[in-house]
Amino acid sequence: MNETDIASYRGLNDLPVLAGLCSMQDAAHSAWSVEESVEWLKYLHYVGRSALESVVARIPSQPIYELKMLYSHHAYLLGEHVDALRKRVAEMRQPPLGLEQLPHPSIRLLRDEIDACPADTEFVLAIYEVIIPSLLDCCSEFVQLAHPLADAPSRRVVKWMMHELEEVAEVGEEIISSIRSKDMELNEAHDLQNWLDGLVRCLQIAEASNATRHVDASEAERPELKLPPARFSSESPAEFDSCPQRDNRFSDPYNAGVNPEAFLYDERYSARDKSLMMYYKRLREIDVPEMMASILVELRDEEPWEFYFEMLRQLWDEARHAMMGEVGFVSLGIDWTQIPINFTWSLNLNSQLSARERHGVLFFIEQGLMPKTGKRFEWEIGRESGDGLSALFQDFDWADEVLHAQIGRRWYVPKFESLKAALDYGDRCWSQVLSHFDAYATQGLTEHRNWWPEVYCRACECWGVEPDAVALAFDVSYQEKRADLRDIAQD
Repeated sequence: MNETDIASYRGLNDLPVLAGLCSMQDAAHSAWSVEESVEWLKYLHYVGRSALESVVARIPSQPIYELKMLYSHHAYLLGEHVDALRKRVAEMRQPPLGLEQLPHPSIRLLRDEIDACPADTEFVLAIYEVIIPSLLDCCSEFVQLAHPLADAPSRRVVKWMMHELEEVAEVGEEIISSIRSKDMELNEAHDLQNWLDGLVRCLQIAEASNATRHVDASEAERPELKLPPARFSSESPAEFDSCPQRDNRFSDPYNAGVNPEAFLYDERYSARDKSLMMYYKRLREIDVPEMMASILVELRDEEPWEFYFEMLRQLWDEARHAMMGEVGFVSLGIDWTQIPINFTWSLNLNSQLSARERHGVLFFIEQGLMPKTGKRFEWEIGRESGDGLSALFQDFDWADEVLHAQIGRRWYVPKFESLKAALDYGDRCWSQVLSHFDAYATQGLTEHRNWWPEVYCRACECWGVEPDAVALAFDVSYQEKRADLRDIAQD
């Protein structure tokens, strides 16, 4: 068939040919191969995985709540696409897969520089002004080059990645616009721009050297693509900072003066009043991504990708739960920044336990939420409260926690002789954690003020009811109890 005949090729009754993937003309060429496809996919995989690991490592120490939540979400999205890329490469007769192989030394330099940059602003710009746009460009070029029929599975994986990265890029542009509008000096920072240009150069060198892109010979010979930029941030290796940080809207974060579990399980209080306390419990879950990020960073080289991937999903779910609490308070007209959102759970676990021990505590808590007195009970409270939003959020919170318990059984329990041994270990680990309740007060970090009455009164105003005197008088702290109502070691 000549080109004219191919261009005029039609299906029966003009039905779409080739399953609607492309025209016959687009398919009648042979300028592609499995080898080329795999090289591209491996490149996208490595850059995407490097970005998500860098983002995860920033979650604990990122003080700004919105960015902490955003990182949790975007790390999860990148994880989904990295996993899809890995599976696709594995389908293409590639054992050993070589997915952990560095595509080019300049990518290692890029990763080192981003991980070591001390300022949050630089990190945000590196991810959203350099890495994400570069990944999008590569995805777009891959879709244009890959054979639409022979390599349809790869194109689908990359098109899905491109679709979600476009959404990430849109949010990234909003972040960058906000940063640059509030810091005009940043736009004139010569050193910062040189650093960002160096990151771009690292990517260009890798792309030109690894045949992942069809680079013109003249472009490949550009002098700046011959030598990588000098190290700037990474002259000293980056150190992971697991200490949770919060922005200045989080007043009195050491406050453990209100024990919501004690309130929820007390039959004297109404479901409506308990739904308010559950919004606090949800918002307080900010500390779970902070703790889980430390597990992922510290066990990264000890566990397979599949462990990392599933735990990444759980990390994102916990961030979603925190935002559910935020929405709950806003829906009631309550300023959540006036409520002490305690962060000592992640602070104490990250500073007092190893990553394995932290995982034990996480599993113990998740399993404790599975009986009828756990997540089902919270959902029933939400349903009985008359607050449709609470019922909705607890419905999905319960579903998520069932998944998390299953993740723990897949990755945590097999390390022990039995489920009971796994639970006992997690219980022991948690019991070793010092709450520092009295020490925080002695150091002047908090007075453990009982904030419940004022928040409850504001909610009653929204509901148009008088506060219940018994609920208003609630005054149980964490001084002698831990979150599952079990005794905890004290100072």
